Amino acid sequence: QVQLVESGGGLVQPGGSLRLSCAASGSIRKINDMGWYRQAPGKQRELVATIASGGSTNYADSVKGRFTISRVNAKNTVCLQMNSLKPEDTAVYYCYADIITRFLPLGYWGQGTQVTVSS
Repeated sequence: QVQLVESGGGLVQPGGSLRLSCAASGSIRKINDMGWYRQAPGKQRELVATIASGGSTNYADSVKGRFTISRVNAKNTVCLQMNSLKPEDTAVYYCYADIITRFLPLGYWGQGTQVTVSS
């Protein structure tokens, strides 16, 4: 059984920063891509950033230059440093990981953490 546990959400003023963390645990053989998605009220879940096991990254245009994704493979963790936050960044942020437990990779999601950007 695999679990993804997120932390670090909260309320921040526009222009502020937050750091989200996600730790994967359980019977993990290998983790391929890890990433962060978000879902604002009334909107579909959208990609924020992903990072491959080798370190290559991909960002949504809306967060490029403001957000940085990183991971520590030895600890099965992924982080999202969010700077220059805007009200439109308000959403529930979900951690995602593509994990091999036995033979084939499966996608796993965290429970979500609320990020609210407001003055």
